[in-house]
Amino acid sequence: MSAVPHLTTALTGPLPDLERQIVKAMPEIEHWLRSQWQEHATPFYASVDLRNSGFKLAPVDTNLYPGGFNNLNPEFDALCVQATMSVVEKICPDARGVLLIPENHTRNTFYLQNVVALQSILRHAGMIVRIGSLLSDLTAPADIELPGGGKLRLEPLERKGNRIGVDGFDPCVVLLNNDLSAGLPEILRNLEQAVLPPLHAGWFTRRKSNHFAVYQDVATEFAKLIGVDPWAINPYFERCGKINFHERKGEECLEKYVAEILTDIRAKYKEYSITHEPFVIVKADAGTYGMGIMTVKDPAEVRALTRKQRNKMAMVKEGLEVQEVLVQEGVYSFELVNNAVAEPVVYMIDHFVVGGFYRVHASRGQDQNLNAPGMQFVPLAFEKPCYSPNPDDPGAPPNRFYAYGVIARLALVAAAIEIEQTDPALAEENPVARSHAAPQ
Repeated sequence: MSAVPHLTTALTGPLPDLERQIVKAMPEIEHWLRSQWQEHATPFYASVDLRNSGFKLAPVDTNLYPGGFNNLNPEFDALCVQATMSVVEKICPDARGVLLIPENHTRNTFYLQNVVALQSILRHAGMIVRIGSLLSDLTAPADIELPGGGKLRLEPLERKGNRIGVDGFDPCVVLLNNDLSAGLPEILRNLEQAVLPPLHAGWFTRRKSNHFAVYQDVATEFAKLIGVDPWAINPYFERCGKINFHERKGEECLEKYVAEILTDIRAKYKEYSITHEPFVIVKADAGTYGMGIMTVKDPAEVRALTRKQRNKMAMVKEGLEVQEVLVQEGVYSFELVNNAVAEPVVYMIDHFVVGGFYRVHASRGQDQNLNAPGMQFVPLAFEKPCYSPNPDDPGAPPNRFYAYGVIARLALVAAAIEIEQTDPALAEENPVARSHAAPQ
C-alpha cells in the first residue's frame, strides 16, 4: 500500500468524537447503508468533495460525472474493476460493449488521461470499449497524442433508429462522462439502450440545491442513528434564483440569504465555542470545474462586487450564464498536505468506495475553493482505511479515512434519491436507464 500523505489536521472540537462514534457504530452504519442500497439504485459512479474543519466534516459537492480517475492510486485498480463488474451485471448482464462519451474539451490532457483510466477500468472488467464524441466537427476517427506516450481514439457517433454507436459497434451500454452542461443533444434522446448516468442527471436539469435538500434529510436520519448533531455533517444552504450578475439583479435575495446563513453559523459556533469567523460560499447552482464560486464573510460584500468579480461569477462551463446560485455554509479546511491546504475527494463506483485523493492548493486559503487552476492531486491509499477502521486507536488515520468514506456514501444515497425525484417526463425518454437509476 502506498504511504499515506503527510497530513495535519486541527483536531479541535467535536470531530474526534464524531470519528469515534462513526467507528464505534460501524456495524449499524453498514447495515443502514445496505438497506439504502436495497431501496435506491445508485448512480453508476460519483465523486464527493469533502471539507474537514476539525469541528465539522461535510460534503460540499457531489459530481455524477467524475473526471479524475487518473488521480486515483493505481494500486487499487482492482477495486474499480470489481465494482464495475458488479454494476454492469445489474444493468446489462450480457453486456460486452460499452460506448463511452466524454467531454468535448479535447485540449485538456489531464481530463483525457481520466478518459484513458476509465477506459482501462472498463476493459479490465471485460468490456469492449469504444469512445464516441459529441464534437460536431468530428467526421472521422481521430487519435489524440497524450503526454508520456499513448493515444486516445475518438470516433464520431452514429445513430440508427433508437440505438447509438460508432462505426461497426452497437453497444449494450452508453456511459456518459459528459455532464451535459450545454444541454441534451438530440442524438441522445429516446435511446433504447441503457444510458448511465440517466440523461436527467445532467446539469441541464440537475441542481445542487436539490441534491443538498435531499442530503439534509439523509444526514438528519443518519445523525439520529449514531447520536450526533446533524450540523456536524451537513452544511446550511439556501437557493437564490433569478440572478443576473452583469445587470446586478437579484442582489437583494443573495444578500438576504448570506446574512441568514451567517447568523445560523454564528449560533452554532457559539454553541460549540468555535472562535473562527463564519463564511459562506456562493456558487452556481449547476455545473462543475470550480467556476462561478466566491467566498463571502459579510453580506455587504455582495453589493460591493467589482465588475471583474461579477464577470467571473456570471459565466460557468460552456459559456452558460449563471441565473441561479447556491448559498452554502462555508466549511474550513484545516487539513494540510505538504503545508498546503487540502480537501479529500472520494470516488465511488456503484455503492463501493474505490479510491480517493487530496485536492491540494498551495496558494489558496482554508476558507477558499480549492478547485481552481494551480491545484494538485495526492492519491490516497483508500482501500483498508475506508473499510478497516481501528476502534482501539481513536486517533489512527484509518479512522479519518473510514469517516470520509461514510460521509461520501451519505452523499451518494442523497444522489440516488435525487435522481429518483428528477422530472419523470425526462426520465421517460430513457426507460432502460430509468429502471436502474431512477425507480419511481
